[in-house]
Amino acid sequence: MNTQAAVPPTQIATPTATPAATPTAVAEKKPAAKPLPPTGLPPARLRKRHHGAFISFVVMVLLPVLVAGWYLWDRAADRYVSTVAFSVRSADTSSAMQLLSGLGQLAGSSSSSDTDILYQFIQSQELVGKIDDAIDLRAIWSRADPAVDPLYAFHVPGTIEDLMRYWPRMVKVYNTEGAGILNVTVQAFTAEDARQIATQIYENSSERINALSVIARNDATRYAREDRDEAVDRLKQAREALTLFRNRTQIVDPTASVQNQMGLLSSLQAQLAETLINQAILKDSVPADDPRMVQADRRIQVIRAQIAAEQKTLGIGAGGSGAAGPSAFADLVGEYERLTVDLQFAEQTYTAAMSAYDGAAAESRRQTRYLAAHIQPTLAEAAEQPHRMTLLFLTAMFAFLLWAVSLLVFYSLKDRR
Repeated sequence: MNTQAAVPPTQIATPTATPAATPTAVAEKKPAAKPLPPTGLPPARLRKRHHGAFISFVVMVLLPVLVAGWYLWDRAADRYVSTVAFSVRSADTSSAMQLLSGLGQLAGSSSSSDTDILYQFIQSQELVGKIDDAIDLRAIWSRADPAVDPLYAFHVPGTIEDLMRYWPRMVKVYNTEGAGILNVTVQAFTAEDARQIATQIYENSSERINALSVIARNDATRYAREDRDEAVDRLKQAREALTLFRNRTQIVDPTASVQNQMGLLSSLQAQLAETLINQAILKDSVPADDPRMVQADRRIQVIRAQIAAEQKTLGIGAGGSGAAGPSAFADLVGEYERLTVDLQFAEQTYTAAMSAYDGAAAESRRQTRYLAAHIQPTLAEAAEQPHRMTLLFLTAMFAFLLWAVSLLVFYSLKDRR
C-alpha cells in the first residue's frame, strides 16, 4: 500500500524548457569573495622613532644646508684669484777659463733644490712680514667686513701669527714635480689686490734667488782667492829654495855639469885603455926598465888617479856606494831634481788656481741663476671664489652621511638592548 501523500496537480513538476541565463543574471548570482584570513599584525602607522628620524634629518641635514646656502649667497664676499707661475733657470755662461779649471761644473746648485727653497720661502713668516710691510695685507684682506663674513674675512688688527694662519687660506702654492715649476694662486676681495699680492710674491722670490746666487758666487770667489794666495806662496818658496841651491853650489844646472863630467870620465877611460894597449905592445919588444915602459906606467897611474878623482866628484866611489860626501854630483843632481819637481808642481798649481780665480771673478760679475715667469700675475675680471654650488653640495653630502651614520649607530645600539 502506497503511503506517500498525494501531490496536488499544481505542484507536480513538469519538464519544460527554461530560457538561457543572461550575463547580468549570472553576475548577480556570483557569490561574494571571501575575506582573507587575519594575519595577526596591526596596521602600519607612524611611530615615535619615525618622527625622531625625520626631526633628526631636518636638524642634521636640511637645517645645515639651508644655513650654508644662506651664508654663501647672502654673507660670503666674492673673492678674485690671481695666478703666477715661475721657475728657476740657470744661464750656461761657462767661459773657456772655467772649462779649463772645471769650475763651471762645480759651481751652483740644481734648479730643483732652488724650487724647494722657494716653496718653503713663499710659506714663511719672513715673506708674509715683507709683503705686509710693503702693501698692508691686513687692510687688503679685511676689505670684507668681518662682522658680515666672519669665515673668510681677516679679523683686524691681528698679530703676525694670525696673518700666518690666514695666509694658507688665501695663497696656495703648488710644486710641479720634475718640472721645477711653482704655481701660486692668490685670493683677495678685489682683482687688483690679488694681482698686487702675486706680484709681491714673484718679486720677493726673485730677490731671494739673486741673494742666494750672490752668496754662492762670493763663497766661490773667496775660496778661489784663498787657493790662489796659497799657490803663490808655494811658488815663491819653491823658487827661493832653487835659488839658494844655486848660490850654495855655484852650479846653475847640475844636470849639464854631470853630462860634462861624464864626458870627461869617458875620455879618460878611453885614454887609459889606449895606454894599456900600448904598454902591452911594448912589453913584448923592450925590457921593463925601458924609459918608454916607465913613461907608460906613469901615464897609466896618472890616468887612473884622474879617473878616481872624477868618479869621486860624480859620487860613484868605490864599489858604486856613492859615499863620496854631500858635495858629490849625484847628491847635487838628486837635490836639484827634487827642487825642480817642487817648482814645476807649484807652477801648475798656481796656473790652475789663477784660472779658477779668474773664472770665479768673471762668474761673480754676471747673473747665472734667475727667476723665469712662465705666467705673469693675472688680473681677474670675475670672482671665482667661493664656489657656492660646490660648497653647498659638499655640505649636503657630508651632512647626509653624518645623519645616516648617526641613525645607523642609534638603531644598532637600540637593538642590542
